[in-house]
Amino acid sequence: MGLPMRDLGLGDYSSIDKFVKAKLTFLDGKEISFLSLFELMFREKENIMYEQSAGYRILRTTYGEAKEAVLRRTAVFKERFKDLQKNSVIGLYMDNGLDWIVTFWAIILSGFCPLLMNLRLPDGVLETALSDAGAKAVISDSKAFKTLTVLLNETGKTEDAAAPDICGSEVFVMSSGTSGNLKICGYTANEFYHQVLGSYDIIKKCKMVKRHYNGYLKLLTFLPFYHIFGLVAVYIWFAFFSRTFVHLSDMNPSTIVNTVKRHNVTHIFAVPLFWEKVYERALKTIKSQGVETWQKFSRGLKIALKIGDLPIIGRCFTKFAFAPVREKMFGDSIRFMITGGSSVPGYVLEFFNAIGYPLANGYGMTEIGITSVELSKKAGIRNSGSVGTPLKGIEYKTENGRLFVRGKSCAHSIREGKEVRLLDGWYDTGDLAECIGGRYMIKGRADDVVIAPNGENVNPELIEPYFCLENVKGAVIIAEKKEEGDLPLLLVSVKRTLSEKKFSKLQSDIKNAAQSAEISPLIGKTVYTDDPLIGENEFKINRSRLTALYNSGKINLLPAEHFKSETAKEEDSVTITVRDMFASVLGEEPEDIRSDADFFLDEGGTSLDYFALVSELKEKFDVPFPNELGGGLNTVSSISDFIKAGSKNDD
Repeated sequence: MGLPMRDLGLGDYSSIDKFVKAKLTFLDGKEISFLSLFELMFREKENIMYEQSAGYRILRTTYGEAKEAVLRRTAVFKERFKDLQKNSVIGLYMDNGLDWIVTFWAIILSGFCPLLMNLRLPDGVLETALSDAGAKAVISDSKAFKTLTVLLNETGKTEDAAAPDICGSEVFVMSSGTSGNLKICGYTANEFYHQVLGSYDIIKKCKMVKRHYNGYLKLLTFLPFYHIFGLVAVYIWFAFFSRTFVHLSDMNPSTIVNTVKRHNVTHIFAVPLFWEKVYERALKTIKSQGVETWQKFSRGLKIALKIGDLPIIGRCFTKFAFAPVREKMFGDSIRFMITGGSSVPGYVLEFFNAIGYPLANGYGMTEIGITSVELSKKAGIRNSGSVGTPLKGIEYKTENGRLFVRGKSCAHSIREGKEVRLLDGWYDTGDLAECIGGRYMIKGRADDVVIAPNGENVNPELIEPYFCLENVKGAVIIAEKKEEGDLPLLLVSVKRTLSEKKFSKLQSDIKNAAQSAEISPLIGKTVYTDDPLIGENEFKINRSRLTALYNSGKINLLPAEHFKSETAKEEDSVTITVRDMFASVLGEEPEDIRSDADFFLDEGGTSLDYFALVSELKEKFDVPFPNELGGGLNTVSSISDFIKAGSKNDD
């Protein structure tokens, strides 16, 4: 028996569709403005807007309470910035949280235009963006800028609520800067309204999206609100439906899992890097439970992939076959997940869709907003990596393989440096795409294509998946600059402590992968590094940055000699024994454990593995070890030296 509609936060409406349609009807005949959108988004005053953990408690804020907080902060901003002209640009430098939402609306309702500052960008880039946008002030929760900066805790408080009468006319969003040049895209209330219409199109086409858990739809605030994906797909869409946001305090994997389970999160929208990491951790957990468990899981996965397009049979099989897997991951509250921002490996999509977590691929850009999501109920189609069909009011077309987009939800204006242009007509995304059966497949960036010596175009997005091999942390195709022209080069990131045996096998695997994919003649050479391919402030591969670093000699390359075996040199009995014990605990061969390999960072050992190792070492050598985890004794060489030093002291 279903829950009453009032318990779903739908008021007197009998379905989500009718509820949303009534909200849209509210705008009929009204001027589309940020004020009307604000009133619409905060209309269901009793619905829970925000949840966050505070120790043993869960703090909940209703839409009504949040609205009052917005109006009080609006009164403060009106007084604080009373000398600024209407529609002045004010930067917003804050991380996700209830305060971000309140401050965002308070800037708009004070008559100003918020510039959503990308916290991942360097300070110098942000300073330039503030200058180019003509920002008059910045509201920050931490950092100060050359532009007048007002720290949030210094803005003051008031119990008076401002009557919203004027609104800023535009919201400015920064691009991620991965293409090498920063863009600032302006959206008016009209574009946001049409983004909302697109989201209504989603729930009409896909029943999975609107499934609740115990009467609630709750979205994890993983994506930053200052990013177009987070602003539109996370905040705008879910606030329009007056659903609940669940605060994520940090990006620690255990925090994410615990937050999802504790709050019964139903929706997670994230970038491919997130899903890949969750996938890797899940497989590692399953494998650690023994060969029998791993084989049982593998068989179940094959069956699920075969019957995934039979909705009833597939769901029933998944519900029971993978219940233990889901319990160790996010639990059973998850209803729908979206990935976007860059390509996601097919095997990652297959894994999540097979175990009962529907994962769909979406598409969008800072310049055009969110324009499509794969909404098929068939897992096979979702697994293909398709981004689906354009949302309501959006058009796609391809010319010479490039994707062009136009629609009423695309950005109103685009600023590059001091130059501003209105976005009118078709926008060249710079992405390569193919339409197959009405559905669109994104094939990569046109700028990333490298021309091989034989004149053939090398598309990294199509080639790189072949090199998702054992012991490869990441592989990317970039262009090596030569006098005779650009040459495609495979840059492979590996552990610096890879043994000679594993490195030799990896070289062979790479050669075989290239030959089987018939791409050997296209790759000039393969080089190795222990540098991460994704930068600290990036969420996807930036091939332009890696190309520039490589050609300027700023990537730490590892020659084949680096991986030469250590077994050739004579080792004492203590070192040999410690290496053997390392290998035994980690399930590796002794020759695969280098003396400088870190137990945790390089070999992936857990705290339980380490305690098991220490226990064996104590018993074998009768030497006391520090109580703290690791204690600087994380490698074969450091532990060997510690044992030998302890033995001398005993003498």
